[in-house]
Amino acid sequence: VQLQASGGGLVQAGESLRLSCTASRRISSYTVAWFRQAPGKEREFVAAHSWSGDTFYGDSVKGRFTISRDSTKNTVFLQMNSLRSEDTAVYYCAAQMIGRSVSVSENYSYWGQGTQVTVSS
Repeated sequence: VQLQASGGGLVQAGESLRLSCTASRRISSYTVAWFRQAPGKEREFVAAHSWSGDTFYGDSVKGRFTISRDSTKNTVFLQMNSLRSEDTAVYYCAAQMIGRSVSVSENYSYWGQGTQVTVSS
């Protein structure tokens, strides 16, 4: 599976962005997640959408970000509202189908190339 992340950009604090992760083929049986990495920091779990429809969020984005899936388009979205300067990072989408912990990046076999999100304060 090849993943293509898009939708990043430069916004001001309080604004919104929607990221897209489009797969090269059907991914209905995969869990798809978003991770992010800021300069000098560890990769951080952001959100995941399981193959069964469950959603999971990192503590820092709960209530502000929403992950969703359009199976007809093999695409997973990350709607990011009320953005903060600390949300600035490269955002990566990833996919796994082995059912392991969704927040652990090592459990994901497939990764997109990343899209830059910059939030100015």
